[in-house]
Amino acid sequence: MLNFTEILSVTLILFSVIDILGSLPIVINLRKRTGTIQSGKATLVSGVIMIAFLFLGDRILRLFGLDVASFAIAGALVMFLIGMEMVLGVEIFKSDPESETDATIVPIAFPLIAGAGTMTTLISLRAAYSYPNILVGIVINLILVYIVLKSSVWLENKIGKAGFNILRKVFGIILLAIAIKLIKAQIDF
Repeated sequence: MLNFTEILSVTLILFSVIDILGSLPIVINLRKRTGTIQSGKATLVSGVIMIAFLFLGDRILRLFGLDVASFAIAGALVMFLIGMEMVLGVEIFKSDPESETDATIVPIAFPLIAGAGTMTTLISLRAAYSYPNILVGIVINLILVYIVLKSSVWLENKIGKAGFNILRKVFGIILLAIAIKLIKAQIDF
């Protein structure tokens, strides 16, 4: 049975973990490098990853002999490298010239949208909320992700080049801090 309070809680928790608005400078930077971001495909792939992980996350990790902490650290390291790119203005993730969808799937769909933080959060949410409410929260977040991805060009034009550069550096530092926090949380675990 759907519960509005649970749906709202799940939606807000996932929105803060996914942080699509905070990832906007990364999305814009990747779109500039690769030429395009396929909003629908990134949203769909993210949704499939999140829903699959909601139901099969523990089993998938066990299949590879991994635990949630190791997975979270690996995802945090990828986030750390993306943050370093943003702050230092260097290119670590090279795009494959033969693949237009390179940035759409990696790193947009995974790990920016459906990354280690989102996946570990989904596992945690299972303990406190019912599956239907979590699924509705995921769908609401995917709609918001799609809207932000689709309007990234418009948002970039409103922000301007100087504003974008400032945001990229600021959010790069924030992304570095989030990555370090995720690593620290798993090590203190």
